[in-house]
Amino acid sequence: MATFDDFSKLDIRVGEIIKAEVFEKAKRPAYKLWIDFGQEIGIKKTSAQITNLYSVEELEGKQVLGVVNFPPRQIADFMSEVLVLGTYSKEGVVLIKPDKVVNKGDKLG
Repeated sequence: MATFDDFSKLDIRVGEIIKAEVFEKAKRPAYKLWIDFGQEIGIKKTSAQITNLYSVEELEGKQVLGVVNFPPRQIADFMSEVLVLGTYSKEGVVLIKPDKVVNKGDKLG
């Protein structure tokens, strides 16, 4: 079982997707995302297997939650710097986002 201390080590922030493109070299269909987490964290990039439910066009400008303090991970020729959070549904991954528009960089509390 995870403890509250384990959970509190995660730095989960709100970011805004500022750029999205198809990740051609991914083994499974995915997008490359560039996410702005505000002045303190800056722009981080990631790979996300969310092609079943989202198009590139609808992703740009969308707020999402992401873990910003995991170590970077190489995926094909792309360095993933953040883990975007989502739920697994029958149709595909559904991104977790704030219920209302909030400031970039706001922490999950």
